[in-house]
Amino acid sequence: MSNNKIKPKTVLMQGNEAIARGALAAGLDFFAGYPITPSTEIAEICSVELPKIKGKFIQMEDEIASISAIIGASLAGARTMTATSGPGYSLMTEGIGFAKMTETPCVVVNVMRGGPSTGLPTKPSQSDIMQARWGNHGDAPAIALYPNSVSESYALSIRAMNLAEKYRTCVVILSDEVLGHMRGPIELPDISKVKIVKRVTPTKPPEWYQHYPDNPKYPMPKACFGEGYRFHVTGLSHDAKGFPTNRADETKILMDRLRNKIAYHIDDIVQIENYQMHDAKIVIFAAGITSRAAKEAVMMARKKGIRVGMMRPLTIWPFPDALVKKYLGEKKAIIVPELNEGQLSLELKRVMGGIWNYETRKTKKIKEINRTDGLLITPDQILQTIMEVK
Repeated sequence: MSNNKIKPKTVLMQGNEAIARGALAAGLDFFAGYPITPSTEIAEICSVELPKIKGKFIQMEDEIASISAIIGASLAGARTMTATSGPGYSLMTEGIGFAKMTETPCVVVNVMRGGPSTGLPTKPSQSDIMQARWGNHGDAPAIALYPNSVSESYALSIRAMNLAEKYRTCVVILSDEVLGHMRGPIELPDISKVKIVKRVTPTKPPEWYQHYPDNPKYPMPKACFGEGYRFHVTGLSHDAKGFPTNRADETKILMDRLRNKIAYHIDDIVQIENYQMHDAKIVIFAAGITSRAAKEAVMMARKKGIRVGMMRPLTIWPFPDALVKKYLGEKKAIIVPELNEGQLSLELKRVMGGIWNYETRKTKKIKEINRTDGLLITPDQILQTIMEVK
């Protein structure tokens, strides 16, 4: 009997291409952006592929215009994304805050490079992790995802598009120069079977419609411009219909909603990987490209009989506080390798209450490995630190 089951198509793909094609699989139909190393391939692929499906690609005059364009297109009903790197992401932060305040779904990709300022355009970095959480002014919780492979770049791009629609917010995909430009095999799924969170159409009459209802369920109905529903869009504090307000009670409802729609759905949003954690005494906490070296270091240490494991956050924001406490609280030592001066380790110290010594740059349990010179942290460097703390 012949087997008619269609096998997944395996292709060799670049990380940036995987992000673009993942977003397209998730229904992306509008991209606005401005070329910048090392993210430009994402825009290039979208410029070729979107017209084939009657989508829209626009090269804007700068990154401020790019983020503004995808917000406007989203308000009109499109599934939108832009991509950039360091300096461009800095220009987008006010727009990202506006998207969060107006609860407008969109996705921003930051393929991180060395900084600050123009920095090292062709070198990897992980120094925008905190910016992805705190870059825009005001209290606005963030969702930021960080893959560590080409196949995961594809999968998390789909997930980012869905989370943006589900929670009506701007979702950030963090990548980096090496991850964006490396190539790897990826099994492309049947596009017809890719799970897509679609925008919910309002069922109430237009005169009853509230664009920002109190205590909404997610996904919640969202009207689009041109559908006959009246609502106002502003970055000012606003009431249920979007009109500006200075009333303390209405502002509280707004700010509570922005916080709680993330805080109440942590289990749905947060995603981690545990590797060799079943008996680990020492744990490496690493994300993105650095976690690949960390996993290799775990295997090297295991061959020496050292019980080492790795915990990797695929969701950087919201930070996996509860899971960190659950899996790392009783460990002998935690090693944090990262391509910055200690942004992930700072979060671990916050969660675990580590005692920080400004002179020695150490805590009792947390050992940092930091690089900001444009080079990657190697498995041998991590193994050396394992040997020091074992």
